[in-house]
Amino acid sequence: MAGAPPIAAQDSEVPPSLEDLIPDSAVENPDEWARQGTDDAAGPGVDTVPDLDAETPIAEIPGMSVAWPENVELEPLQPLEPEDDIEFAQLLEDAPQVAFDEAEIEELSETLVLGFPQQEPPFSQRGDFVDRFEALSTVEELNDGDENVAQLAARAREDEELLTNLLRVYGYYDGEIVRTIATRDAGEDTADQRPRVRFDVIPGARYTYGSIDLGQLDTAVDAASLRDSFNIQVGDYLQSDTIMAERFNLDRALGESGYAFAEIDEPELLIDHERVEGDLTIPVRPNGKYVFGQVFSSDEAFLSSRHLERIARFESGDIYRRSLEFDLRRAVTATGLVSAVGVEAREIRPPQGDEPGVVAMDVTMERAKLRTIAGAIGYGSEEGIRVQASWEHRNLFPPEGALRLRGILGTREQLAGITFRKNNFGGRDKVLTVDAYASSIDTVAYDARTVALTGTYERTSTLLFQKPLAWGIGAEVLATDERNRIVEGVERPRQTYFVGALFGRATLDTSDSLLDPTRGFRVTGFLAPETSRTQGVQYYYLRNRVDAAYYQTVGNRTVIAARAAFASIQGAELVGIAPSRRLYAGGGGSVRGYGYQAIGPKNDFMEATGGRSLVEASIEARIGTGLLDGAVSAVPFFDLGSVSTSTTPDFGEIKMGAGLGVRYTTGFGPIRLDVGFPLNPEPEDSAVGVYISLGQAF
Repeated sequence: MAGAPPIAAQDSEVPPSLEDLIPDSAVENPDEWARQGTDDAAGPGVDTVPDLDAETPIAEIPGMSVAWPENVELEPLQPLEPEDDIEFAQLLEDAPQVAFDEAEIEELSETLVLGFPQQEPPFSQRGDFVDRFEALSTVEELNDGDENVAQLAARAREDEELLTNLLRVYGYYDGEIVRTIATRDAGEDTADQRPRVRFDVIPGARYTYGSIDLGQLDTAVDAASLRDSFNIQVGDYLQSDTIMAERFNLDRALGESGYAFAEIDEPELLIDHERVEGDLTIPVRPNGKYVFGQVFSSDEAFLSSRHLERIARFESGDIYRRSLEFDLRRAVTATGLVSAVGVEAREIRPPQGDEPGVVAMDVTMERAKLRTIAGAIGYGSEEGIRVQASWEHRNLFPPEGALRLRGILGTREQLAGITFRKNNFGGRDKVLTVDAYASSIDTVAYDARTVALTGTYERTSTLLFQKPLAWGIGAEVLATDERNRIVEGVERPRQTYFVGALFGRATLDTSDSLLDPTRGFRVTGFLAPETSRTQGVQYYYLRNRVDAAYYQTVGNRTVIAARAAFASIQGAELVGIAPSRRLYAGGGGSVRGYGYQAIGPKNDFMEATGGRSLVEASIEARIGTGLLDGAVSAVPFFDLGSVSTSTTPDFGEIKMGAGLGVRYTTGFGPIRLDVGFPLNPEPEDSAVGVYISLGQAF
């Protein structure tokens, strides 16, 4: 529509274009135009704000009805008197004192460094903390020189979380970890080729235990002593390891004090950052105190309840102890007659007031295979070719009555024998053995054809139950036809001996292992009064022997072992003692480097005739090499020994041997290889002796 007035929303005036705003002078010389400032550059239509004087009155505000207080007089401020009882809060007084420039450094590898800048309070668990971190660190595994920054960064994030978790283990819940990855340290001008991760550990304040709640422990009859077994008190420093260890101690104390059905739930720790404390809760339910009742077998015809009660180390009425329950399970397992066994406490009578309840021990078992056939074929320079075999029924005469048939066929020994063995006879680990055999054996010292009957009753020490005291008593009768070569070197014809003997032995043992001891000692004494009849003459004599061994660990990898032995036969001339019952030395268990029975008096044919006294001594160092995860040890050794025809040792004829051995440790004991050399050999002695066996030499 022509002549229509403009719409109100439209501008009545078109704004200037960009070309209109930029003058020609700016195009010709932009730098000069920019230095002119912006005073005249606002353009038309833009108001400028005039400069105001400080005395310019304030304009009235529209709608304000209250008069401006121009003439109000204010009273002067009165000075305040200082108040002596006001104390200012020292907000940073307890804050950790951190000095990165003075941080103590632990360089774990070329790629991993720990810094400890916190000076106060000190990080008292630092040594153990570093060891645990080093064992778990993923950065520590990158030690081949091929890692890059990306690999380090990925693993460093995991290690940072690990460090934070470790701090919490030790009770530092406000800890901070500062992670740095660089190819140079501060102050270095050039960068190394290999990147390195540094963690600065700022543990902060260590939290303590606030409240400790042990559930229903106070309901136990022995609450006070049980609480003492849980060695954590209010105010102690927090540590997760300690919580778990003391929980185990409390559980063990409950189990050893009669609480057969005690229950302990997992610990709960509530951290209060404001109090810098943690409240510990461990729900404990003692569930009453009990004594042992009867033992019940699930297979009466196989292992009766009466027999199980005999081998248990508790009697009816004794306070229940969990360790004795486990011990009974081990004892049944040690019989070798079961493939699986379980022992469980069953309530017979609940506790009433202060009177404990009664639990029966239910033993469930599965029979194992009871018949065994075994055999071995071997060769030894001292034994020649040897084939041996045996058949055994381990429970032919229940309970635990075994019958064993055995035989040996070899170039130097032949044997046939039958053995009856009754385990746990008359008590735990007491064994009755009756053995009858016929043998023919030809050694460098004698040739004997023997028929014998032996009975022994002993308390044994086994791999499962090593005992500080083991003993045995027994009797033996035998008839032996032997070759005797003792009269001034003149060979004698075969001679028959009828021998009867009583014997006893005892062993004191404080060592830590039967097969591979590292500390402690053993002392064994043997005494046997005997009588021997040969060629119409009756002889009476006393055989005795004492063996002692001592073991001492030196450093982390070395065990020094030493032994000494003395033996003698008192009361009869050598001619009245069968050659097989005389004393000899030499071999892998005696003086290494010499043959078996090669040390001692000899006849004109340089054949050993045996003696009536013996002394031996050995020392060796069992040195761990670290090879094959520490399984291999090197063992230098030195042995000496002497045998005399008199009843007192003759030290003028001492034989010495030395050498080097190797031990390979297995799950069932060390395998031994010794190579010995005689230091003062006779012409007939070999230049070297080699010995292989299971277990240490002594």
